[in-house]
Amino acid sequence: MRVVLLGPPGAGKGTQAVLICKKYGIPHISTGDMLREAVASGSELGKTVKSVLDAGELVTDKLVMQVVGDRLRREDCARGYLLDGVPRTVVQAEILREMLAETSSALTSVVQLSVPEQVLLDRIRHRGGAGARTDDTAEVAAKRLQVYWTQTAPVAEFYRQEGLLVEIDGVGSVEEVSERIFAAVER
Repeated sequence: MRVVLLGPPGAGKGTQAVLICKKYGIPHISTGDMLREAVASGSELGKTVKSVLDAGELVTDKLVMQVVGDRLRREDCARGYLLDGVPRTVVQAEILREMLAETSSALTSVVQLSVPEQVLLDRIRHRGGAGARTDDTAEVAAKRLQVYWTQTAPVAEFYRQEGLLVEIDGVGSVEEVSERIFAAVER
């Protein structure tokens, strides 16, 4: 099972990713975690990522996908994985497709959590407690959604054209949304 989980900020990707990975015994692969791990490893790739980040620049699509490729070659990914936060652009999706083709594998499904924008904004504004994020202000939330709609939403269309996209209604209880996802990835 090789799954990509897509959805705008506030759609519940983080929560659902944990549940999917637990149910199917696959690693949850997050871009942020991978970049931090690459830097911490001190590898040549990690040093390159660190220099880009230290300069305050964005990590390029190619560099992100090099880090992803490194991670997907690990033994724990042999049975599958869930990608969260990648691909973030159509270029990354194209690189991932080529990367997987080189190993004669392919994604099994791409799950898009669909949630109305007002619900997303309400969810982000009402996050709280120990897990609250410093970027959960109304202004930052609106900006993150704008970036998502312009940069990442086209990835869903890319996968729709590939015949891999499954849209899941992301409104409801955590359990209801999980059941919809499980049914979709098991078909």
